[in-house]
Amino acid sequence: MLPFKLLKNPKPFIIAELGTAHDGSISRAKALIDAAREAGADAVKFQIVYADEILHPNTGTVPLPGGDTPLYDVFKKLEVPASFFAELKEYAEARDAVFLATPFGLRSATCLKALHPAAVKIASPELNYTQLLRETVRWGIPLFLSTGVSKLGDIERALELVRAVEDEGLLPPPSVLLHCITAYPAPASEYNLRLLSTMRSLFGVETGVSDHSLDAELVPAIAAALGAAAIEKHFCLDRADGGLDDPIALPPNDFAKMVKAVEMSAALRVQFGEEGALAELRRHYGAEAVNAALGNGVKRLAKSEEENYGRTNRSIHALVSIAAGGEFTAQNIAVLRTEKILKPGLPPFYFDKILGRRARSSIPAGEGICFEDIG
Repeated sequence: MLPFKLLKNPKPFIIAELGTAHDGSISRAKALIDAAREAGADAVKFQIVYADEILHPNTGTVPLPGGDTPLYDVFKKLEVPASFFAELKEYAEARDAVFLATPFGLRSATCLKALHPAAVKIASPELNYTQLLRETVRWGIPLFLSTGVSKLGDIERALELVRAVEDEGLLPPPSVLLHCITAYPAPASEYNLRLLSTMRSLFGVETGVSDHSLDAELVPAIAAALGAAAIEKHFCLDRADGGLDDPIALPPNDFAKMVKAVEMSAALRVQFGEEGALAELRRHYGAEAVNAALGNGVKRLAKSEEENYGRTNRSIHALVSIAAGGEFTAQNIAVLRTEKILKPGLPPFYFDKILGRRARSSIPAGEGICFEDIG
């Protein structure tokens, strides 16, 4: 079980998002764990990738920090056996690091569950993935839920799914909402970090931040001053290494600087309170930068992620071409990310409701399935 007492300490729980920076190499993955732990990370987090449960092959290219990327093909190359993560979990725990991983669908969730993880992290695009949430909340372990490219109602529905296990006589797992902006990189000035307090009050759960900004210190330090329970930041050995997220990740020296800034800010909060800590941060980083990152605490899509809403999130798509009159089955439709080229479909909530229904007109492979497509 995750040492959840860490989330009650003055210093936030620090997660090094290693993602897929291992590039399929176990030795590289272990080097990442060693470097992240040395830099001060409490936890190391990987991504369990199976391309078919994330994207359709017809998705095309996706604009990322390294340029337009054929993401489906890249994800296929990053698929590794379950034994890969089992070895990394053992290695991380031997170095007193908490092992975390993100599943992107039911197959990767099955892989992760078998590892008996301390907690599970749900990425922002999967916050609306009804079937994945229903599966993971039943594990009875803490959930980190990223809230990028989401609206207030999306977060509320996700937490309703978490609490729905009470109807089955189960205890809802402890949850931490990680405020996030789904843009790469995300402007620090758009982070609206007062949302940590807003969401904590609205939903009665701990809050933290998953930071995609390029600055090593500003967003994490402000989040710590606001009482963040956890802070996640992408980690790499070198920004030039060529991994998917390396261009926005922190190399070891910068990550260590972030950890020190977070510790300083958390200590200031203990000594002087929230406003006193923020006043000190304004002197250190500049009032304009701190005030811009603080925002007004009203939940809205950040400008840099507005175009991603409905496309990065999950929706229902045709796996193959479906002829007019064809029946929707679990074999020919799936819950996927849409991205830039394909048409978005209905939210995952409707998946079971449309099974057995028939297509009103032909639907090309990969396209989203909407109400007008259902007979």
